[in-house]
Amino acid sequence: MSETDTADTTAAPEREVLSYSDFGDATRSLAEDIVASGFRPDFVIAIARGGLIPGGALAYALGVKSCGSLNVEFYSDIEETLPEPIILPPLLDNEPLIGKSVLLVDDVADSGRTLALVVELLEKVDITVRSATLYIKPRSVIAPDFHWKTTDKWIVFPWSALPPVGAA
Repeated sequence: MSETDTADTTAAPEREVLSYSDFGDATRSLAEDIVASGFRPDFVIAIARGGLIPGGALAYALGVKSCGSLNVEFYSDIEETLPEPIILPPLLDNEPLIGKSVLLVDDVADSGRTLALVVELLEKVDITVRSATLYIKPRSVIAPDFHWKTTDKWIVFPWSALPPVGAA
């Protein structure tokens, strides 16, 4: 038996790797699409943690100074999720948002369940919501109003490509 006959032929899953340079291009492109649509958000709300960096970049690109975040946990590890997304404290104060326009930002609409949960939560209290993600996956249960790219690969974002400092 040759060495190639015994070698493991299982390929590692394909990954979509986003560089910081591509991230800059992506957020600028999203901002241009949002402006071209005529939507002018009063607030940018990021879904933490994945949406924090894209949310801040879009807020700058759109000239929106009022920003906030909502903490939602769904992914527990690479391609591992909790049974349902859950909202974690601190909670978002909806009162100042009522009757306003909000751009809700996340890094990816993977299953779309997190995005759908937060859109529904905000729309229930009379907030006009448009959503934006860097990526959308074909299996997502919700299509964001704005997205940069479609992929079915696992995405490696530049801000989460390395393990936390001090992690064993």
